[in-house]
Amino acid sequence: MTDHQDLSIAYGRPHHDGAVLDLFTTWAHRTPDAPALIDGERSWSYAELDRLATDVADRIAGRVRPGDLVGLCLGHSVALVAATLAVARLGAVHLPLGPRPGERRLQAVAEQLRPACLIGDPALLPPTHRDGAQLPLPVPAEGANAAATVVAAFAVAGPDGAEPVRAPTGTHYAVLTSGSTGTPKAVAVGESSLGAMLHWYRELTGLGPGDRHSLLIGVSFDPHLKELWAALTAGAALSVAPEAVRWDPAALTDWWREAGITVAVLPTPLAEPVLDRPWPEGTPLRHLTIGGDRLRRAPGPDVTVTVHNAYGPAEATVVTTVHTMPPGGGHDAGPPPIGLPVPGAVVLVAGPDGRPVPRGQAGELLVGGRGLAIGYLDAELTARRFVGAPDAVEGTDRVYRTGDRVLMRPDGVLEFLGRLDDQVKVSGVRIEPAEVEAAFERDPRVRRAVVAARPAPAGGVQLLAFVQPAADAGPLTGAELLDEVRPWLPEQAVPALARLVDAFPLDANGKVDRAALLAADHGAGPDAGAPGGAGRRRPGRDAGRTDRAAALPRPARP
Repeated sequence: MTDHQDLSIAYGRPHHDGAVLDLFTTWAHRTPDAPALIDGERSWSYAELDRLATDVADRIAGRVRPGDLVGLCLGHSVALVAATLAVARLGAVHLPLGPRPGERRLQAVAEQLRPACLIGDPALLPPTHRDGAQLPLPVPAEGANAAATVVAAFAVAGPDGAEPVRAPTGTHYAVLTSGSTGTPKAVAVGESSLGAMLHWYRELTGLGPGDRHSLLIGVSFDPHLKELWAALTAGAALSVAPEAVRWDPAALTDWWREAGITVAVLPTPLAEPVLDRPWPEGTPLRHLTIGGDRLRRAPGPDVTVTVHNAYGPAEATVVTTVHTMPPGGGHDAGPPPIGLPVPGAVVLVAGPDGRPVPRGQAGELLVGGRGLAIGYLDAELTARRFVGAPDAVEGTDRVYRTGDRVLMRPDGVLEFLGRLDDQVKVSGVRIEPAEVEAAFERDPRVRRAVVAARPAPAGGVQLLAFVQPAADAGPLTGAELLDEVRPWLPEQAVPALARLVDAFPLDANGKVDRAALLAADHGAGPDAGAPGGAGRRRPGRDAGRTDRAAALPRPARP
């Protein structure tokens, strides 16, 4: 029988509760003239931002009640920050959707959740809100991402008389996560969970007055809320990233230096090119938190910033575990782990029966503790994903099934292995794309690999590998790379072909867009190899292509 100490269970140290909105108000009174938001040449002090938030709250107060959902269809701007503060001040629930949520996606949100109010450009509103009352909001149309006109639009009654969905008591914000059916899921997160996470983050980074924190993460991606609230609850300044720097590593690091950014957050696919380049001199950046995807390599010895590789689903308030890498190198080879649980978090690795497995054995990551969300705005879905904690677990009565496959080392550190639902069957064999990607990345000539599945011409499924060569890789072909990975993989896991790419298309949240990769690849040339990738490529076929898929889609703008 396995001793409980040998099971894959780990606990974060005791957490500290933390306020959210009250901390902003405290700083507005304590340091009214300190910069709170900087957007290019324009800045707003804490007192000015406080007044803007008050004006917006007063404007919508008669129509927005505590617990109402208020969708924010805004980009990084003073309007977004003021509206976020105003909604919280009214006890309502802000739902960040971004300036261009997509017409069909916004329509689905409006029909399913029926937010009491949507705030944004009136030209982008769906019929559910376009035909109702609209109130212009007193926010400046300044900044690169600011809308010329911002209105608060209120829902009209539908033909079925459906009432707007109201969030559970104690909800501070809601965010959308992708659903397997293609329909977004709305997660409700409480103020106490957000406050505890922010307290930990401020302690981790030393964020405080005089610091400048970037405001860069896509608005609909939940780490955006960590950026926004962390600075405003620490007396620091939020600095809006110009649109161009969000997709250009050189421009980004130049902006860090010129804007005096001291603490920043980046999605992993955007951070990796930054860490691969020679580290810029003179940057004041002290802490860089990375998350959202598997980090392939540790920072090099020239990196002068402390890098935190963070992991956390939206259902557990942005961050659940973290692995900190101090500057100066000396880190272990291979992909960095996702680390240890943050204060108040409980993590365990479970087998198919839902019980913790011994350390060193892979399984599904389950998370619980202080950071757990209240649930989805769908009771049935909440019951399926938020389940009772196993008997061996202490400190939490329920856990969230992440669907992520991990392994807990003997020292309690978690290693991320991939998504359980990313597994695909090729010729009857279950394949983990992350394992195939790791096989390519063993080659020093490869900076990153992304593996995607598509229907095979002869039926079934085939794997495609998209490979970004290292800067000093020299001449390279897909056929060479396939030959290198064969000894590491079962026959069915060898991709049907490998394409060389200069960059990966990113979605609005800064994650690699596999669907866009496959769409760009469609028609790029004849496919090669036997179904499932078995067998060597015949001479002259696509596996040996040397041209790079340069016509990849540009990153989606959030």
